[in-house]
Amino acid sequence: MPQANRPLARRRDLLWFVLGLALPLPWVLAEALHGLGIPAEVVALLAGLAILGAAFMLAWSCEVAERDIPQSLALLVLALVGVLPEYAIDLHFAWRAGVDPSYAAYATANMTGANRILIGFGWAAVVLVACHSSGAKYLVIHPRQNLELRFLIWATLYSFLIPLGGEISLFDSAVLLILFGCYVRAAMGGESPEVDLEGPAALIDREFNDLGRRVWAVVLFIFAAYAIWVSAEPFAESLVSMGRRYDIDEFLLVQWVAPLASESPEFIVAIMFAMRLRGSIGIGALVSSKVNQWTLLVGALPIAFAISSGAFVGLPLDERQTEELYLTSAQSMFAVILLSTLKVTRTHAVWLAALFVGQLFFTSGSVRMGFTVMYLVASVGVLAFSGPDRRRAFFALARGSEADLSNTGGASRTAGE
Repeated sequence: MPQANRPLARRRDLLWFVLGLALPLPWVLAEALHGLGIPAEVVALLAGLAILGAAFMLAWSCEVAERDIPQSLALLVLALVGVLPEYAIDLHFAWRAGVDPSYAAYATANMTGANRILIGFGWAAVVLVACHSSGAKYLVIHPRQNLELRFLIWATLYSFLIPLGGEISLFDSAVLLILFGCYVRAAMGGESPEVDLEGPAALIDREFNDLGRRVWAVVLFIFAAYAIWVSAEPFAESLVSMGRRYDIDEFLLVQWVAPLASESPEFIVAIMFAMRLRGSIGIGALVSSKVNQWTLLVGALPIAFAISSGAFVGLPLDERQTEELYLTSAQSMFAVILLSTLKVTRTHAVWLAALFVGQLFFTSGSVRMGFTVMYLVASVGVLAFSGPDRRRAFFALARGSEADLSNTGGASRTAGE
């Protein structure tokens, strides 16, 4: 960074740091005073901001910690922390569903909403911003993301089977958690590139010695975890309460509003990478997050439900939840096919965004299934008509064939390095 820009960057990083610390404070103080009879609307706002700030702090603490802990441990911690805000909200709903079955729908709503926002908004935005910033027609993704894409294909293929039993079963949990464990194990044995710190994490690294950096990493993590702990339940319950009070579909509030608080920091960081001509890193982080959500997060829900209900049963699915799961699976399949050659065009990003936005304005079951069919038809169409390289890359990923992958899309990858 040029010397003249360093003071400006320092002030910017300091501003983000102070903002991240300040966002949880109003709700943490209100919670310490037992809420003071705050209306549900204000609870949703304050607790949502607390989760937003906590998500920023979790990201910074883990980035800083990578300087001091083994890469393999960092991978595991980052995988767990990446889904912690969604995990807290979703597990609350799954736990409550063990006592009140009506809450089962909210657990599915939050999970499917978080997954679809991640792709329909997050992936699309990073590609479009990266292409605009670089002036290129497409974004080239680093080959190391083949690992995440492979496990995402496997998890997505399995997800189509989940609704067939009328529940997310404990067997589904076992399969998805095994997939997550295999993913973490494979990542531990993979390439471990040096990570350049950005934003407040870089500020902490510059301003403090080794001891100070480690103290800040621990403090940020503990404060963020506490903020999520005291915010997740009030935030989730306030959304349900608002829906019932104002005759708004609670399912939709939980599905789209709740994930925005927990996903926003990840989106902002990824988009900032894209603006700095490092779009491959930004999209890579979001692909990793999708794998974590589609395995660890989904797999944990039936376990929480079973423990809470005191019965060896899975999380039940009604007709609407089944439709939402199929739609989420179909979107995931379409997206991973687009990324399989590690070259994503602006047109691909527009498809992802347009199909996502289109489904927000319609809530009927027939429309949901219509979008599911559109995603599946588009998936088949892209595989059939976009050339042999994409088919070879996709099926090589599905088979786990490194030899086939090394011979696919080499020219495009070289252009993007």
